[in-house]
Amino acid sequence: MLSKLKGATIDGIVAHAIDVEVDISARGLPQFSMVGLPDATVKESRDRVKAALKNTGFNFPLKQITVNLAPADLKKEGSSFDLPVAIGILCSEGVLEQEALEGYMFTGELSLDGRLRPIRGALSVAMETKRLGLRGLIIPRENAEEAALVKGVDVFAMESINQVVEFLKGQNYYHPFTVDVEVLLQRSSVYEEDFSEVKGQEHAKRAMEIAAAGGHNILMIGPPGSGKTMLARRLSTILPDMTFQEALETTRIHSVAGTLRPDQPLLARRPFRAPHHSISDVALIGGGRNPRPGEVSLAHNGVLFLDELPEFKRNVLEVLRQPLEDGEVTVARVSATVSFPASFMLVAAMNPCPCGYLGDERHQCICTPGQIYRYRRKVSGPLMDRIDIHIEVPAVDYKKLSSDIASEPSEKIRQRVVRARGIQLERFKKDRIYCNSQMKSRHIKKYCQLTPDAKTLLEEAMDRLGLSARAYSRILKVSRTIADLEDSPQIQAHHISEAIQYRTLDRALI
Repeated sequence: MLSKLKGATIDGIVAHAIDVEVDISARGLPQFSMVGLPDATVKESRDRVKAALKNTGFNFPLKQITVNLAPADLKKEGSSFDLPVAIGILCSEGVLEQEALEGYMFTGELSLDGRLRPIRGALSVAMETKRLGLRGLIIPRENAEEAALVKGVDVFAMESINQVVEFLKGQNYYHPFTVDVEVLLQRSSVYEEDFSEVKGQEHAKRAMEIAAAGGHNILMIGPPGSGKTMLARRLSTILPDMTFQEALETTRIHSVAGTLRPDQPLLARRPFRAPHHSISDVALIGGGRNPRPGEVSLAHNGVLFLDELPEFKRNVLEVLRQPLEDGEVTVARVSATVSFPASFMLVAAMNPCPCGYLGDERHQCICTPGQIYRYRRKVSGPLMDRIDIHIEVPAVDYKKLSSDIASEPSEKIRQRVVRARGIQLERFKKDRIYCNSQMKSRHIKKYCQLTPDAKTLLEEAMDRLGLSARAYSRILKVSRTIADLEDSPQIQAHHISEAIQYRTLDRALI
């Protein structure tokens, strides 16, 4: 007898509906075959399904069983086909009626005792269920909160294959699982770090505020222990709160990657990712035999922090150029080409020289000028071209570290950032960009209007400091953000003056 039902597989971060067809024939020797381009994990489901059915009191037929996963040219991966295959076998054996399966999407991994285990990509599967207009999604209990974030889909949370059979037979009614999105957003949006914990470094904190207000990438240069990592970890706390749509996008990526915690079905905090400098280009950008999101995608809508920037391999840093420019990553393989979202703020940190103590009053630098030059040149020009702000972060003295004066909390800084972002959203509503860092040449010409004093100051700075055309556009972008923080329609001289301070390397390498 033949049975048909719906399952799903993940391609990139997108779920594709799969027709699971199960045919059982009494002719021939007992055999279990699975076709339709399954990977090793999918093929192993036959052993899990067999044990699960036997251990839950169902009869596993000693017949010729053929499972087809259509379309056949799409690679199937993951353990989510355990449940649809088991239900298809029970339907083909007459335990369930075919009509009871119509309109449902089935997904879930089976334990040997018949319990349902969670899967990756539940949110994407729920989105595909909604797109197809199906009656509902039958899913493991651990994935229910995540899947229920998609409005317009009836999510039925099950703990075992017995419960699924009872539900399909109509012996037990289960209400669709629901979640309170507002409660989840509030519960998940609390940050553990705060800018009030940072002692001193007022100049660096000001630069961080400007970077957050304009979406600018930032590079911090300072000796070990000056607080670069501490500052970077608190940047997320002053960024605007994520919208529900941004939270869904971020959650979807982490769900597919398997990094979503069971107690956190919705990621409402902006991600902070800090990979080690020994990371490979595939781990950073994404890929693999079956392409998975990399660190740049896991940082989507958040912050990617690269500490000890010159220590990263050159080829690893070069792959950042596409996501920094386009906000997404395209991974091409022989079997498939997939795209992952990768819109993030880049925060990088480096020492001023190989020994780390150039310019430090308490330690003597032992590096030669040639060593310093080669060390800084490890970061390529095209990558530096995508960093708007680079600042010096000096060591903090004892008086500031031991001071009891409270620093400004993240909440106050965030309020100013949100106001500035609001001005930019209104300004760029017809340009399909969202913040000052995304401005192109035509936007700079249109929106960066300078007062006469500001023009004179910028011209003098270009001549005296020998700044490049690259630095010129970056100064205008940053000064536009500084003006937005002051709600100034025009860029004034003191805005330009402050923006010039945030081009440390341009001045240092002339």
